[in-house]
Amino acid sequence: MTTSHKRNELPEDAQQPHPDHDRGLEFDLSTMISRRSLGMFFGAGGAAVALAACSPGGSTTAAPSTADGTTTATSTASASATASSSATSTPTITRAIAECGVEIPKETAGPYPGDGSNGPNVLEASGVVRQDITSSFGSASAKAVGVPLTFTLTVLDNANGCTPLAGAAVYAWHCDRDGKYSMYDSSLRNENYLRGVQEADANGQVTFTSIFPGAYAGRWPHIHFEVFESMNNATAAGQVLAVSQIALTKAACDDVYATAGYEKSVTNMTRTTLQSDNVFGDDGGIYQLATMTGSAAAGYTAALNVTI
Repeated sequence: MTTSHKRNELPEDAQQPHPDHDRGLEFDLSTMISRRSLGMFFGAGGAAVALAACSPGGSTTAAPSTADGTTTATSTASASATASSSATSTPTITRAIAECGVEIPKETAGPYPGDGSNGPNVLEASGVVRQDITSSFGSASAKAVGVPLTFTLTVLDNANGCTPLAGAAVYAWHCDRDGKYSMYDSSLRNENYLRGVQEADANGQVTFTSIFPGAYAGRWPHIHFEVFESMNNATAAGQVLAVSQIALTKAACDDVYATAGYEKSVTNMTRTTLQSDNVFGDDGGIYQLATMTGSAAAGYTAALNVTI
């Protein structure tokens, strides 16, 4: 089903080119299916070895934190790009389900979604299914620099007792350290970094490795995401279960923006609060504020429950 976007982001001057990408997400999916079939052909023993080598441990998430950065300790680990049929619920997953009930607020995808709804479509590109989104892929080569950030989303199905929504596809994207979006800014029109798609594992989780986004004029620091029912649905813009945004905590932002390279963000942060932000302002981002741990020196982790 489609979602209704209740608020608009502030527009920025940007070009909207359509880069020439590889063979597309559908090619990636068919390749993944072929590889799964090959694993079955070699037998359960070989498949177990392959899964052990390719599928890292699950991640954890927690309830929303306060805007001043007060958090519950959270750890994240790499999540598989494909769903694991043998994953078991962790205590954190059990807690997330117990705390489920309020659906994630529906937000605008903004002026730079890159999903085909407003200009270029990264979902057509072979290579978009990935965990590490710091670098561009395909014919592009740029890499985003900044303080490391790993963020985990736990997708829960409210209509079915808040069970993990295994197999859902999550497309995530955000601006770089300078507040610019790949594929749209005139200097990045041929790049596609800080964008990626993953399939939720058996715990309903996806984890992305990225960099801490900058703060640009008029917006609180954030990460965009769209949730699709399946990987196949991710190939068609608009067929989404939810469109929303992750709000980053003030404490983490202040820490990161004090480091070299984020100078522009310091000024922009003084001009916007969660309450004045045109997306999070109606409720202060209470259901979208990530639980965050870490430091600018060591990197940050962020986690958010996404109830649909």
